[in-house]
Amino acid sequence: MPTKRGCASKFTPAARHWRQRYSFGGKDKMLSLGVYPAVPLLLARERRDQARALVAQGIDPSAERKAAKDADALTFEAVAREWLARRDLAPATANKHRWLLERHVLPVLGAKPISSITAADVLAMLQALEGRGLLETAGRARSQVSGVFRHAVATLRASGDPTIALRGAIKSPKVRHFAAVTDPRKLGDLLRALWGYQGGFVVASALKLAPLVFTRPGELRHAEWAEIDLDAATWCIPAHKMEMRAAHIVPLSTQAVAILRELYALTGCGRYVFPSPRSTQRPMSENAVTVALRALGYDGDTMTGHGFRSTASTLLHEQGYPSDVIERQLAHKESNAVKEAYNRAQHLPERVKMMQAWADYLDDLRKGADVVPIKRGA
Repeated sequence: MPTKRGCASKFTPAARHWRQRYSFGGKDKMLSLGVYPAVPLLLARERRDQARALVAQGIDPSAERKAAKDADALTFEAVAREWLARRDLAPATANKHRWLLERHVLPVLGAKPISSITAADVLAMLQALEGRGLLETAGRARSQVSGVFRHAVATLRASGDPTIALRGAIKSPKVRHFAAVTDPRKLGDLLRALWGYQGGFVVASALKLAPLVFTRPGELRHAEWAEIDLDAATWCIPAHKMEMRAAHIVPLSTQAVAILRELYALTGCGRYVFPSPRSTQRPMSENAVTVALRALGYDGDTMTGHGFRSTASTLLHEQGYPSDVIERQLAHKESNAVKEAYNRAQHLPERVKMMQAWADYLDDLRKGADVVPIKRGA
């Protein structure tokens, strides 16, 4: 390349960088043109010519590049990814949020400077989702966009949240509850079907354990042997796996311990209690229990993996157990911030008795007993 003073270029063999020397405002400066061989000679010369043209127009190429980088950092996508990375979410939840963002939000708003996005821009995106019948997706997308803007306001990159003006602008989806069996006689039929499952032993064990512990499906399938003390009959789920980000203790009934001891002989040498059949380094698929329920003849309108929680909640409330004890075992969010900080073992003695009584009750139903009350622990 030419080496004329004020507009020289050179190739540094050791660093393998293309650099452009130039003078601007009476000062000597250096501009990087890229790294060889990713940037070949012809492209380096093209970038050199572009830098020369900017200097001739009285524009500092370095300042122009910095301004472009700053503008990129202020796009909705850049702020959104930063917002998502800073959120304290369980891995599965983070993946769902990322999928929604990348599938529905970023293709529309991602390239726009966040300060230029108006309520009309967001509304157009939401109405497009509404027009496709994706009302629930539209609601989650509005919530995500609002979260990104609140983060942008807090970091001085936006002056307000345009989604505030859009509350009620699109239809609300009908509230959907997870299908669950709550009639004791039908629950007995379900339990017999679960115990008669002829599929893989790992999935069969998960089906038997799910009604006994009634955790969220993701918490069950991500269970690790290191979290379970079979001698103490406890399963301690760490905070990062919980939806509410608080550690949770699951007392294990004698029936649950028996199922886990049998399973330990098969999967106890690995990390996960319910490993994937393809790799012991991953838990079983999030669809494994659902597929098994469908194979047993239970469709999505009758029973779901999440439905075991509704089953337990409904019947335990009907049997007169204190709501605080049931809600704590369900690991629902504590409204009192002080109580939340200490709720890991809250009501634990009562919960231990309740979980054993619940397991005994399920055993009675599975064995064909008529509707029976749950036997309270002493």
